[in-house]
Amino acid sequence: MITDPEALKSLIKEGSLLPQEEMLAIGRKKGKLVIGIPRETTYQENRVALTPEAVQFLVSNGHQILVETKAGESARYGDHDYSEAGAEISYDKAEVFKANIIIKVAPPSDEEIELMPGNQTLISALQLTLHPKKTLVALMNKKITAIAWDYIQDEHQIFPVVRAMGEIAGNTSILIAAELLSNYKTGKGIMMGGVAGVQPTEVLILGAGTVGEYACRAAMGLGASVKVFDNSISKLRRLQNDIGHRIFTSVIQPKILEKAIMRADVVIGAVRAPFGRTPCIVSEEMVKTMKAGSVIVDVSIDQGGCFETSRVTNHTKPTFVEHDVIHYCVPNVASRVSRTASIALSNIFSPMLLEMGEMGGCKEMIKRDPGFRSGVYIYKGKLTSEILGKVFDLPFKNIELLLAAL
Repeated sequence: MITDPEALKSLIKEGSLLPQEEMLAIGRKKGKLVIGIPRETTYQENRVALTPEAVQFLVSNGHQILVETKAGESARYGDHDYSEAGAEISYDKAEVFKANIIIKVAPPSDEEIELMPGNQTLISALQLTLHPKKTLVALMNKKITAIAWDYIQDEHQIFPVVRAMGEIAGNTSILIAAELLSNYKTGKGIMMGGVAGVQPTEVLILGAGTVGEYACRAAMGLGASVKVFDNSISKLRRLQNDIGHRIFTSVIQPKILEKAIMRADVVIGAVRAPFGRTPCIVSEEMVKTMKAGSVIVDVSIDQGGCFETSRVTNHTKPTFVEHDVIHYCVPNVASRVSRTASIALSNIFSPMLLEMGEMGGCKEMIKRDPGFRSGVYIYKGKLTSEILGKVFDLPFKNIELLLAAL
């Protein structure tokens, strides 16, 4: 044993000159994702969750993509496009549903849930009307982690998918109205907008949210005279500020609304309810006062519609005439422009999936990303949505408490 202090210092100095182990930072373990993209089976759902370009982006980053044959057919993407992008084309639906992560547009059907072996991640829309209690129970029994893409938030606490689909629906609603005003089928031959010496078309928009804003932009771009009604003064103020143009705005006062509807050539229903059914704003008596040949496009039909005369139609037979007014009441307007909508979805999903892989998987992303976590409604078989729990009388647990317990 060395007791001399000087000798001990000398020994320590010599030891410090010896080769030392290099201390490297321990990086986060990246995960290889196996992603399944099934073909949509919901009636007239024409969108696909990932385009071939997005698939190529993910495959080049080391992830495996299984695409069911003809999954992109309705969006005009063929199997060859996906295989060239590096995806594996599966002719067996069951193989696609064995993937660790399943991403689709519409909620899963009972048959699709039956194909899932369990302990997987499902990313799809959450539509209460298509999510009966037995569907939730089936997902819970299979220990699925289910994420609603319409409830995922970005860093600015905006719902990016809902906003993107709202922008598409708003623009498309005006293009649909323009087509129906022309001599197409029962139209009275009016051009949307106006030319010198001809009174411009009058467009009335109910709702100043994303759909209403982009409908307003499209109508103004075509030269129409636009009026916007909403019960939120702050939304109306934001709309005027974002558009940068003073337009007619009003809160929903029955007398003012009735007069505006009488003069309108086009009425767009763009009201969105946070939960449940949209309020019925336009009565049948108001519709009776509208000009013959005028057009109603009820984008709110997804949540029940805001016109008393609305009834659900489809992309095959999209219109009906009631009180000499043409009604267009097709849910899921974005499927009418499925390729554009699919690209918009891919622009959101592909960076999200890439980040998930960088973090090491879905579990880590749920822990680290509060915006992504807000979309979780089932976590490893446990219901985490208070709304669904109360609607279907099912036990639920707070996602934050579940994660804290792990």
